[in-house]
Amino acid sequence: MKYFAFALALVSMLAGTAVAAPLSSNARTVVPSAIQQIISVDYRELRNSPTARALKDRVMPDTLKQFEAALRATGIDPDKDAEQLTFISYRTPKEGLRSIGIAQGPFKQKEFLQKARLKKIKPEKYLLSYIYPMGSGMSMAFLDPSTIVFGDSAALHGAIDVRDNGADSIEKNGTINDLVTSVDSAPVWSVLDQLGTQYMMRSALGQASSLADYDVVKKRLLASDYMMNFDNGVTFDLNVKTSDTMTAASLASLMKAGVVYKKMSATPTEKLALDSMTVDSSHDVLQMHFATDDQRFQALLKSDLFAAVSR
Repeated sequence: MKYFAFALALVSMLAGTAVAAPLSSNARTVVPSAIQQIISVDYRELRNSPTARALKDRVMPDTLKQFEAALRATGIDPDKDAEQLTFISYRTPKEGLRSIGIAQGPFKQKEFLQKARLKKIKPEKYLLSYIYPMGSGMSMAFLDPSTIVFGDSAALHGAIDVRDNGADSIEKNGTINDLVTSVDSAPVWSVLDQLGTQYMMRSALGQASSLADYDVVKKRLLASDYMMNFDNGVTFDLNVKTSDTMTAASLASLMKAGVVYKKMSATPTEKLALDSMTVDSSHDVLQMHFATDDQRFQALLKSDLFAAVSR
C-alpha cells in the first residue's frame, strides 16, 4: 500500500515533473482490469525538478526501489534513460495483489538482445512474448522497442495474459479507465480502486476517521485519483469519487475536521502547509487542493509530521 505514500503524506495532514506522456497504446494492452492502483511518474520532470527529486528520495517505497534496481541490472538507468515509469498493482482471485512496472523511453532493444545472446541468456517463451531474467526474482519483456513490462514471473504472466490470452484489460474497468484518462497528462498521477481509496482515506483522516459518520461514508467511496505538478512550486490535487452528492459533502466535512486535529499539534511549518490546503465537494466528488512554493515544500519534507504520515 506504500505506492501511495505521498498521497497519504499530503492528505493525512488534513486529519497527515511540464506535461507527461500518457500510457502508450502498447503499454495499455498489458494493464489488467482488476486494478488496485496505478502510479505513473514522468522521469523527465523528475530530472528537471530538485523538489520532485527530494520528494522521491523521501518517500520512495521499497517496491519502487526494487523495480529501479532491476532495470539497472539490465543496463537501463531510470534516472537517465527512462522517460516514464508506471507501477501497477492489480488484484487476483486467489493470489491477492500482484505488481508490474512499465518503463517507456528510447531503450536500445537491439543492443540488449545482442548482449543477452552473447551471454547465452535464453528467454522464456510465454504465449507471444519472450521473457528475460532481470535478477532479484524479476523478469522483463519488450512490448515494443521503447516499452518494457517487468515484474515477478506470476505478475508478468498475468499482464501478458491480458494482451495475448484474452484476460480482461483496463478497458473493461470503466471507472478506473475514465480516471486514468482524466489525470494522465500530469507529471505524477495515480488512481486507486474502491478498497484502496477506503484504506487511504481512513489513514488520511486520522482521528477524524473514528467519528461514527466515517463508517457510513466509507462504504460509498468508489475510487480516487491524484495529480502533482512541479512547474511553479508544488501543486497536488486529490479527487475522491463517491456514490452521491451528500456523501461527498460529508467526507469534505470530515476532512475539514481533520485540519482542526492536526493544527493543534502542528509546527509553524506544518501549519503553513495546512493553511495551503483547501477541501470542498462538487456533486459526487470530494476535491482537495494543495499548493506551495519549493522552499516551503522542502521544509515540509523535513518535518516530523511528514515523516510520520509517509512511513
